[in-house]
Amino acid sequence: MSTPLSSSYRDPLQTPIQYVKGVGPILSSLLERKGIRTVEEALYFLPRTYEDRRHLKKVSELKPGERQSGLGEVRSCGLVYYSNSKRRIFEVVVGDETGEVRLKWFRGNERSLFYRFRKGTKLLFTGETRWFNHQKVMIHPDVEVIGEEGEKDFLHFKRIVPIYSETEGLPQRTLRRILRNVLDRYASHLSSPIPADILRRQKLIDFREAFERVHFPPDEEPMEALLQHRSEGHRRIVFDELFFLQLGLALKKKDRELETGISFKGNGNLTERFLSHLPFRLTRAQERVFQEIREDMERPTPMNRLIQGDVGSGKTIVAFMACLVALECGYQASVMAPTEVLAEQHWRTLRPWAELLGMRIELLTGSIKGMEKESLYESVRRGAIDLLIGTHALIQEAVEFHRLGLAVIDEQHKFGVLQRAMLRKKGVNPDILVMTATPIPRTLAMTVYGDLDLSILDEMPPGRKPVETRYYPDSSRPRVYEIVREEIRKGRQAFFVCPLVEESEKLDLKDATKMAEHLQREAFPEVRVGLLHGRMGSEEKESVMKAFQEGQIQILVSTTVIEVGVDVPNASVMVVEHAERFGLSQLHQLRGRIGRGEHPSTCLLLTPHGISKEARARLRALVKTQDGFRIAEEDLTLRGPGEFWGTRQSGFPDLRAVHLVRDTPLLIEARKEAFRLVSEDPDLSNSDHRGLREAVTRKWKGGLELVSVA
Repeated sequence: MSTPLSSSYRDPLQTPIQYVKGVGPILSSLLERKGIRTVEEALYFLPRTYEDRRHLKKVSELKPGERQSGLGEVRSCGLVYYSNSKRRIFEVVVGDETGEVRLKWFRGNERSLFYRFRKGTKLLFTGETRWFNHQKVMIHPDVEVIGEEGEKDFLHFKRIVPIYSETEGLPQRTLRRILRNVLDRYASHLSSPIPADILRRQKLIDFREAFERVHFPPDEEPMEALLQHRSEGHRRIVFDELFFLQLGLALKKKDRELETGISFKGNGNLTERFLSHLPFRLTRAQERVFQEIREDMERPTPMNRLIQGDVGSGKTIVAFMACLVALECGYQASVMAPTEVLAEQHWRTLRPWAELLGMRIELLTGSIKGMEKESLYESVRRGAIDLLIGTHALIQEAVEFHRLGLAVIDEQHKFGVLQRAMLRKKGVNPDILVMTATPIPRTLAMTVYGDLDLSILDEMPPGRKPVETRYYPDSSRPRVYEIVREEIRKGRQAFFVCPLVEESEKLDLKDATKMAEHLQREAFPEVRVGLLHGRMGSEEKESVMKAFQEGQIQILVSTTVIEVGVDVPNASVMVVEHAERFGLSQLHQLRGRIGRGEHPSTCLLLTPHGISKEARARLRALVKTQDGFRIAEEDLTLRGPGEFWGTRQSGFPDLRAVHLVRDTPLLIEARKEAFRLVSEDPDLSNSDHRGLREAVTRKWKGGLELVSVA
């Protein structure tokens, strides 16, 4: 089989990595595990850190506990057996005029090692020096035999050396050789059409040079900047990614501003009637946010707004008032939620208000079948239903609105971009209101929601009490059960949250089904224990929730299906099993299910022994604060944006070099430059910007038409 040449590919950067010199099918399969399938993906596989191997130490200068590089001559090598170990250890004694150091390998091909380390061979070596039996030792050091690649062209020594994220079968030396070959052959094809005036203002270096300097830094590169990923090369690559992200968002925002939408100019009577029936007053934050929404809805361009607020801040009331603005003007409204539990909760909450105001409200979920579903479709089509609440079922092709004016998307990060766009297309440029109870750090909001106007509910309604949070190892389970039992004696109720529905062969985790059986039979036989999870049918879930809300069930065992939307004021304690398996923001959401009544509430986090330092740090952060925004920032810092989002955003550009916490200053600059450019050239029609238009379309992978509801 002949090997295709990179010239046979329209874009050489899309050449499969298999055809790069020194790779082949075996290494390419290993590289694919690291997400490297093409030449371009290899170039964006940036070093995770660096080692300074420019200055070689004498053996006498090697300090225990430090990672250093040295030069010496092989004095002996062979297999060594230690009396306290049955394993054979390959040992190379390397020395110079100042002393000796022993290099040890506990694994490896012995024949290859014997062949490589012959007596008299000169070696460059790097590793952490240790003391063992009064001798200097290095375990599995990086080594370079002088003469292997020529003394004037070292990849692994006598320079600042890149250290990559490894996978089994791909050691550092192999990764460096591959990246060197990729740069030598393909770097000339790297280009970026960012205008020269922007590059000058931001003091950015050449794009191709940036990749060379990041992968193989010159000797004069400051080590501190490299280690912090803030070198000139890093800045150029990161800025490029952020600029095209923000350029797409700026184009989308400008495009929305040019569209003709619905100008909702009612008299406000419906909203006033609703407020007159409320048994409480809106918070100042709710009043402010509703005013922002109403002003948006009066404009003749489509609203595209995000309501962001902590758990219990009153987003649903504000969203319902926005629906009333649309309904008063003769339009329909819809609310799409990610789970049936949340959709049903919204329906139960809003139905009494809607009916009181003479509005017809209905629920559409996947559980509704047959004639009932067909009848519902027909009513929506005729305009007989004013407000339709549902799940993904709302975006099915069969659902046709008579006159959709407002689409509300709750917990929007649970949906893909395509699903949100499909809901928008159910009307003719309807207003879009998305809301989330997951507080989003500013950097993330500027990235994912850069084309949305942002409203923040930063005030809690009176009566919401802070939830005390405690963290226990699994060995303290009896104490946790006693706390739950005491609350039940007081007439309160409890949640137990598990990460799985059923037992898994692959994961040693508590599952909801077994936990419910254990609690009912062994721990709390005197009370009624209920079970709730996403695989249950709609009627069964509704029956369980109703029994829990009415106090017939004292303990509800659930998966994260209760993360949002469940409101049981009498529930005063929550136990989260395997809390280390959840993100901070998700734990904060779960915790928000309690503390909704007049009673003091407690969230108890249970974990097995031996969890990681990072997991402990996350749980400690939750114990310390009730502030959802601080928690979200901590979550983003500890876990990164990929895990924070939970699911990959379809049509969203890859951010391969960006770290949103570290690169916030560059994000702000990239946003400023992108939005300035679009304000001057709204459709990038300037001949100098043709390359920009092609690049932003390619990087957004067709997602530009979708991102307005991201």
